[in-house]
Amino acid sequence: MSTNIKSLTREELEARFAAWQQPAYRVTQLLEWLYSRRVTSWDAMTNLPRALREKLAETFSLQTLELIRKQGARDTTQKFLWRLHDHSLIESVLIPANPALYGDTSDRHTLCISTQVGCAYGCKFCASGLDGWKRNLTSDEIVEQVLAVERFSSQSTAHSPQSKDDAASRLKTVDSRLIDNIVMMGMGEPLANYDHLLKALRILNAPWGGGIGSRKITISTSGLVPQIRRLGGEPEQFRLAISLHGATDEVRNKIMPVNRKHPLRELIAACKDYQGQKGRMLTFEYILIAGVNDSLEQAKLLAALAKRLFAKVNLIPYNQVEGLAWERPEEKVCEAFLAVLEKQKVPATLRREKGHDIDAACGQLRLKTVRELALP
Repeated sequence: MSTNIKSLTREELEARFAAWQQPAYRVTQLLEWLYSRRVTSWDAMTNLPRALREKLAETFSLQTLELIRKQGARDTTQKFLWRLHDHSLIESVLIPANPALYGDTSDRHTLCISTQVGCAYGCKFCASGLDGWKRNLTSDEIVEQVLAVERFSSQSTAHSPQSKDDAASRLKTVDSRLIDNIVMMGMGEPLANYDHLLKALRILNAPWGGGIGSRKITISTSGLVPQIRRLGGEPEQFRLAISLHGATDEVRNKIMPVNRKHPLRELIAACKDYQGQKGRMLTFEYILIAGVNDSLEQAKLLAALAKRLFAKVNLIPYNQVEGLAWERPEEKVCEAFLAVLEKQKVPATLRREKGHDIDAACGQLRLKTVRELALP
């Protein structure tokens, strides 16, 4: 299969166009079609000469994601299930406005993006790895999740009675995207797909590409220490979120096998170094699981870790996954856990309902569909 053109940077395209003896401004025109207008065919690029379009079609793929299923929640969270060229399935989740969910101010629309088909890290509470790891996503497959969601939203808005509203106007240009923030928190371990991840994020961050600021991009990891240290040396100011889910090695060992290779002491040291290099606040993602990590003792220990690293905490009540025994804590337990953090002056939020009624846990819709269709 030919290389997808959305896996190339501007510099790589300029080198190719120069070799073809094409003027440099043709690259600007091409990028406008790809990332601002989000077209899905070469013929749609009407200001490019036909001969150039034919050359592009011979050389590159313009493959897009195929929408298989879409679910909408009561809180307007939307989950998209996409089919890739090899028939693998991945998910993306569009999260509506939520004050300070991941950005500095109110986040208009946040997209949660997958980086792998399945996952090899086997967190005991997560649906993503129940069928194992299949493969890494390529950089274009990561980028295309943003474009595909915006493309779908644009088409939906165009057919609604409110087609001239704010949502429609925001989809017109790359400078005013529907998606304000992206979080690499979908299926897979992002830092296990490091090279494709970084290339995709640089395309999404570039003014000629997604135009999404680096501080509006959050990379989540279950705790891959060497990659955290490598990421600290990159020039971009991407945000870092740690999927912590336990404030002691005992708890993390029980639910997160990665902790046996990279225990808390090593993880916290790497986070401290990362913060020193970037000067940015970290986020601890903490899924509250009944009877596992929701005790007040864990809350106190978590508060101590957060204060040590000047980190904020995002508490997420567990989304039930079919086939797993874990349960969601009662609301009063979640509130009590939050109160401990707030008493210690730790910046913390408790995620209210965000897609709990649409199988919003990572990999849940994909797993259900794969089993229904008996896919490999």
